[in-house]
Amino acid sequence: MSSPSHKRIWKVVSLIPQGKVASYGQIADLAGLPGRARMVSKALKCTPEELAIPWHRVLRADGKIAFPVGHEFGLQQQQLLREEGLQVDRLRVNLSACQWQPDLPTLLFALDY
Repeated sequence: MSSPSHKRIWKVVSLIPQGKVASYGQIADLAGLPGRARMVSKALKCTPEELAIPWHRVLRADGKIAFPVGHEFGLQQQQLLREEGLQVDRLRVNLSACQWQPDLPTLLFALDY
């Protein structure tokens, strides 16, 4: 079951371009849900497969993969990020180098608040 909040989160995550990443908190803010980073995580867990949301581009605020070391999804996330040309070192991506900063048209026309 998907809520309107989940749909807004999925839309924002779908806008993250290849080779860029965003934090859970950033996604919550852009979805009009400030302070709801955990909701982003929950929404991504229940994303219908047919939506093909690039969940792997969402990281913790420190740039780290949220899954524990050796976890199947964490390994998959590392692989997908590396395939997009991102460097993953000790489960961490350098946010200052590759954090998504939506342009003005995206902020004005693509996001639902």
